[in-house]
Amino acid sequence: MNPDFQTLPELSTKQATEQANKVALIYEDEFYTYAQLDQAANQVAQGLLQFDLAPQARVAILAKDSLASYEILFGSAKANTVLVTINWRLVAKEVQFILDDSQTEVLFVGKEFLPLIAQIKADLPKIKAVMVIEPTETVTEHTDYTSWKLQQPTQTPKLIYAPEDVVVQMYTSGTTGLPKGVQLAHYSFFRLMQGMKAQGDAWMDLNHQDTLLLSLPMFHIGGLWWVIQGMIVGGRGVVLNTFVPWKALELIEKYQITKVAMVPAMIQFCMAEPTFETTDFSSVQGFLYGGSPIAPALLRKAMDTFQCGFFQIYGMTETGNMAVCLRPEDHDLSNEARLKAAGKPLPGVEAKIIDSQGGLLPPNQIGEICLKSPSRMIGYWNRDEATKETLSEGWIRTGDAGYQDEEGYIFVCDRVKDMIIYSGENLFPAEIEAVLSEHEAVAEVAIIGVPSEQWGEIPKAFIVQKPGYALKKKEMRAFAKERMADFKVPRSFEFIDKLPRNPSGKVLKRILREPYWNTMERQVN
Repeated sequence: MNPDFQTLPELSTKQATEQANKVALIYEDEFYTYAQLDQAANQVAQGLLQFDLAPQARVAILAKDSLASYEILFGSAKANTVLVTINWRLVAKEVQFILDDSQTEVLFVGKEFLPLIAQIKADLPKIKAVMVIEPTETVTEHTDYTSWKLQQPTQTPKLIYAPEDVVVQMYTSGTTGLPKGVQLAHYSFFRLMQGMKAQGDAWMDLNHQDTLLLSLPMFHIGGLWWVIQGMIVGGRGVVLNTFVPWKALELIEKYQITKVAMVPAMIQFCMAEPTFETTDFSSVQGFLYGGSPIAPALLRKAMDTFQCGFFQIYGMTETGNMAVCLRPEDHDLSNEARLKAAGKPLPGVEAKIIDSQGGLLPPNQIGEICLKSPSRMIGYWNRDEATKETLSEGWIRTGDAGYQDEEGYIFVCDRVKDMIIYSGENLFPAEIEAVLSEHEAVAEVAIIGVPSEQWGEIPKAFIVQKPGYALKKKEMRAFAKERMADFKVPRSFEFIDKLPRNPSGKVLKRILREPYWNTMERQVN
């Protein structure tokens, strides 16, 4: 078995050849082998090529995770197209922006999202076909995915793939109010781990005997990266259609899951389930968490329950997922200071802390965290200026404020950008502010994140009304809900006379944040 894959088509084809009958995925009690997955991926690729798509054309998926999701992932890669993975919690207007911005030509959609697509289809002239993933009871103008796939030949397409070819485009919330498409090449899923292995670093010891819980959605880099890592070693993944705490617990016990990946909010939800105390976790050998900082009490309980190695990772879509890791040996509950660290840069990753002028800062000085990873993005799609701001000479500016101590551990203290981390989702105030500003009664608006025990942080809106209006909070909430995904909608609205500003007119969000954060040790929760 050759672990040094360079591209997703190579991964799929070789695993199907070398361990054809090994189970790759389990979904709703259906066992799917590497050979079955590869054959279906070939059919998807052959079908896409019939649409006469140019190399690197964009195809998109708007659906909850299933076996079809991974057929489409590898099929898109084999057709040398780029898969745009869309967060299915977005509303029609947000989905329309992504499909339009990415110039998507073929769309795969879960049937529950057909009403959403119906709202925007007339405004998407570039889309040549819409494939409905599950069978529908009613007659639809769109193509049935399964029957379309089964009509295609099963031969592997005779195309050439380069590790530097873009294979996935993921949209991040926008600091300027518009989401940006992060272009990830094949190498983003292979190079970091291969480099670590070459240095003799087993990291989490992912291996062919592992069964991974796939509870993070594929539209997130964490979810997509995790399933691919399991396939690289020839393990099997248990797919959750969408995260449901009791179901996750049931699957851990039923399939003797060995490796788990969750964001802290997911861990908390699992612990709140009545069946948590009686679930058998004895099979779990490693627990990966990240996406947002974890509360010490939550970490203690999780470590006490799972009795396995805990790995905290820190990174972002732009770095190709993880770049920094706090390993099991650093999860010493008696060393509270160390537990507040994000971790150390992984082998092959470099880190530096810079000041506002870009100068290098010494240890223990707070500045912006910058990371250089062999898995970093190619750049933002059609956003040259934004790419230059974030990616410079291989370095990714994270937008997080923090410091690195003398031993090399990185500590995240605050965010340079005003980003809010809600249950592992990155929310940018500018995007929410842009939507709320469209209301005829809103003169000015500022969004901040306030601490939440359950979610980490939740968005709060401060609104200055135009003269003569008397807005109601429920009116603003309803307005927001129509125009953005539910998780972006502010949990509270406060009407104020004016926003605090400095002499040059910049809104001073630290003054708005101060009453909510002044008792917190750090400005991220």
